[in-house]
Amino acid sequence: MEVYLVTGGAGFIGSSFIEFLFNTKDDVTVINIDKLTYAGNVKNNTSVCDNVTYTFIQQDICDESFICSIFKKYRPDYVINFAAESHVDRSICDSGIFMRTNVLGTQVLLQVSLQHNVKRFIQISTDEVYGAAGINAGLTESAALFPGNPYAASKAAGDMIALAYNNTYGLPVMITRSSNNFGFGQNSEKLIPMVIGKCLRGEAIPVYGNGLQIRDWIYVDDNCSAIYSVLKKGMEGQIYNISANNKLDNITLIKQIIKTIRDMLPESDQRRQKIDEGLITFVEDRKGHDRCYSISPEKIRVQLGWSAEHDFHKALEHTIKLYLDDLS
Repeated sequence: MEVYLVTGGAGFIGSSFIEFLFNTKDDVTVINIDKLTYAGNVKNNTSVCDNVTYTFIQQDICDESFICSIFKKYRPDYVINFAAESHVDRSICDSGIFMRTNVLGTQVLLQVSLQHNVKRFIQISTDEVYGAAGINAGLTESAALFPGNPYAASKAAGDMIALAYNNTYGLPVMITRSSNNFGFGQNSEKLIPMVIGKCLRGEAIPVYGNGLQIRDWIYVDDNCSAIYSVLKKGMEGQIYNISANNKLDNITLIKQIIKTIRDMLPESDQRRQKIDEGLITFVEDRKGHDRCYSISPEKIRVQLGWSAEHDFHKALEHTIKLYLDDLS
């Protein structure tokens, strides 16, 4: 039976990946380590928590002695590192914890993985490490890194340490860099759940600057399948961009969410009358706000045969419906 150590597995993408593993494989053991900060919630693991081969451990990945004890006890075959401070706004206010978790924590996991001869180590990264790009840039994995905020810089540093462990010690490391994920269960500070919540409460929806910042969106289930493809078929020491080529500016996305919510709510629902584009409130732009992220998924498509399966608009509607059902 394969043993997977998933860090940050109570977060949005990490919990989705754990669920993906159990839905994909019959013979799998999963050890989920999560510190349970603002971004982690054990409710995200409800669908798997009763599985006899699933174990949750609340712990900080920076605690090397404890991490060593976990490796000695469970002897994982694979390590997938989702654990990260990942909210850009928070990194602008206080970058210290981002450096600690995303850099030092990654180094701890790499060192302990090396000592215990793991078969593969997957470092989960982000397209933000490349910094701002033109809408048609389609940056490849060989593009230079120009992180534009403390969060992105901390992830870039973690990536470099991971690659150094591969080059220096031969640790079988691979890195995935995905575009913006979405789906049900995401932290309420993130754009899509934030807009849904504001709509249902009839509150102002803050939009940075002119709202024309462009992001590339991918449904979380597609990202999970891509990560699994990298884990099983990827080449050691390689980086893989993960994108579904769904580029959209923020204001267009927000207006689409508003319209979808209005269409989904019955006319008898009193909240419906308050939900319109008048809720949009433009606020001072974020410091160092990147205008656009644009990466190419060509490498993972050609080398590993992966491509996104979910239609963006259908997945977005499904996600909104799940939030409405949950918040009603």
